Amino acid sequence: MAEPLPQSVLFCCDHNAVRSPMAEGIMKKLYGMETYVQSAGVRNDLEIDGFSIAVCQEIDVELQRHRSRSFDEMEEWGDDLSSFDVVIALSPASQRRALELTRYYSLTVEYWPILDPTGLGESRADRLVSYRQARDQIIGRLQDKWGPGAL
Repeated sequence: MAEPLPQSVLFCCDHNAVRSPMAEGIMKKLYGMETYVQSAGVRNDLEIDGFSIAVCQEIDVELQRHRSRSFDEMEEWGDDLSSFDVVIALSPASQRRALELTRYYSLTVEYWPILDPTGLGESRADRLVSYRQARDQIIGRLQDKWGPGAL
């Protein structure tokens, strides 16, 4: 049975360039504006990944305008982690950082072990397969938790 949608969700991963922006975009597509959704990384030293953009375009999720940001930048810009109902970490490093930053807050930090597709596959076609697997894992986790939504 699907849980009710939270008011706000933060997805996080290592660089905010592959998995967390995909999760943010897909959640917005599935559930519309019912939930405030953002994403961040432990670091933001990379731009949005072109393969992430490509596989999300296949399901009509636009990521081209995404700008990577880190937890530190969120704080600098005035985004308070305590304002989120749930933080969903998509990598072990982001889970550790999220738990460290939220240890004094009353909010849930979940870990979803989503495949890191970067560096997998020799050809463009093989790499796209890996990115689709990560995208589809994210879709599956979202739908298992909050229902089918509208893809």
